[in-house]
Amino acid sequence: MASLTSSSWLHLLLLLVAMGTFAAAGGSGNPTAGFQKVQLADGDFQVQSPYNVPESQRFEYRNGVRTFWVHRNDKPFNTATHTNPRSEVRLRGHDYSSGVWQFEGYGYVPSGTSGVSVMQIHNEEGAAHSTVLMLHVYDGVLRFYSGAAVEANIYDRWFRLNVMHDVGASTVAVYVDGEHKFSTSVTPSKSYYFKFGVYMQHHDQSSCMESRWTNVTLYTKHY
Repeated sequence: MASLTSSSWLHLLLLLVAMGTFAAAGGSGNPTAGFQKVQLADGDFQVQSPYNVPESQRFEYRNGVRTFWVHRNDKPFNTATHTNPRSEVRLRGHDYSSGVWQFEGYGYVPSGTSGVSVMQIHNEEGAAHSTVLMLHVYDGVLRFYSGAAVEANIYDRWFRLNVMHDVGASTVAVYVDGEHKFSTSVTPSKSYYFKFGVYMQHHDQSSCMESRWTNVTLYTKHY
């Protein structure tokens, strides 16, 4: 699935064109203006994938692109949990409990993928609620959980995703390609971290779910 075919090279070319377009947009379309970039090391990208198959059968990192996929009947990421199948990165070493934090990444969801979370803001382990934000894909629409539409026609294109979390104000905001698309208040918790990839949800799942990510970065600022 994840081998670099001529189609994959075309996707990379389209990504480079898209990134150039976003960069040319300048500060007015740049949600990271005024934020400080967080330095991420390779070891900060912790992969979680089904325990019963080798990681290489559900995840690939090549030419700067992380590709994640799961099948509907896959196992959880370890034997101690009964959660749904996933192939995700948990960004570790950068949990936070104050300030304003922002996730940025260039994502790609191939047509047919449905019933899956592609990005999360996760609460600390043992919290009353697991997350304050999940972005799901259903039939080509990016949604806040299974509810409000964030971006239509998400399939088969590279998009720039920025997700901003103001801890003090208990709000989240989502930007797609530099444009504000969604914001809401959220229930506060003690601490938080970011995840991205594919995590199967509870309805309308496709038999295989896939997303691709590159240039994932974190930003922060404090009052």
